[in-house]
Amino acid sequence: MFKPKHKITNRLLANIKRITELVAQLNAKHLSRTVLLALEKEARELSSFSSTSIEGNPLPLTEVKKILKNKPENMRETEREVINYNQALEKLNKLLNQSRIELTTPLILEIQRGITQGLIAKHRCGRFRLEPVFVNDPRVGKTIYWPPDHQAVKDLMNDLLSYIHKNKTKVDPLILAGLFHKQFVIIHPFIDGNGRTARLATKVLLASMGLNTFNLFSFENYYNRNVSQYFAKVGVLGNYYDIKAKIDFTDWLEYFTDGIIDELLRVSKELAFAAISPETTLKEYHQKIINYIKDKGYITDREYSTITNRAKATRNKDFNNLISLGLIERSGKGKATYYKLKQG
Repeated sequence: MFKPKHKITNRLLANIKRITELVAQLNAKHLSRTVLLALEKEARELSSFSSTSIEGNPLPLTEVKKILKNKPENMRETEREVINYNQALEKLNKLLNQSRIELTTPLILEIQRGITQGLIAKHRCGRFRLEPVFVNDPRVGKTIYWPPDHQAVKDLMNDLLSYIHKNKTKVDPLILAGLFHKQFVIIHPFIDGNGRTARLATKVLLASMGLNTFNLFSFENYYNRNVSQYFAKVGVLGNYYDIKAKIDFTDWLEYFTDGIIDELLRVSKELAFAAISPETTLKEYHQKIINYIKDKGYITDREYSTITNRAKATRNKDFNNLISLGLIERSGKGKATYYKLKQG
């Protein structure tokens, strides 16, 4: 059974508290749908670039953006890698927007199939490895890690997922996500696509446990800024069977939560910057509507008239502007009409 060795350090506790604060601040923001869609697109571009770059893809971000926009017919492997990753992100975003999804073996296999299609042999897509693998360090030309035997992969993955599901109400979601990420890399369940699958699966896990800034989030970006450090933190050295009892996840968990803080701060800055425009900045009277709904749950035109001196026609325009920005929605009819924050 998977029994990860780790300590709850002061740094880790401080990181978890900071992440909780940042997530609450982000979730309290109400921006137009147009702005959010643009930021989601940018996050997917950044994630597709960063996650494939970590694995050695040489394409710069500017080129990745062009490829994702134009989708060339005759793709090179480097181009297909970023397109596959972007498509996987779009698919997962759609699933998460429709409902909460559980991280299961079939979903993990589907993620790996999506990111490796057209890049490796078809029979290796969407399947756990059926042969031994080795992790080499290209800088020194030597093998640095021998993962578990392929016969053990299925049981190890089942143990990992079982641990995650059994501890959802007992262990902090951020710690669970971090434990999953590193252990997945240690198991190395696929012939190819392990890192990309681990990062996507971890994002799904975070989203399913309440970190619902998934669409704007790209912690791959943090890892890509110092790939050597990422590999040193997430990986292990030696033969799995010799070191498995000694593996300590503490250092990785601190680094993992550092990365989430870094990315949440980036997203906060992006949201603040995006909100500053004539089309998206809320006027004082718009903010009064939003604040009233947050306090009471809804607002009627009559209630709005008590907190503003704007004429009825202008009040209607205010409601319609917020509806067009995707911030509120209208319910009821006639005198029973009221407005509430738009869901989803």
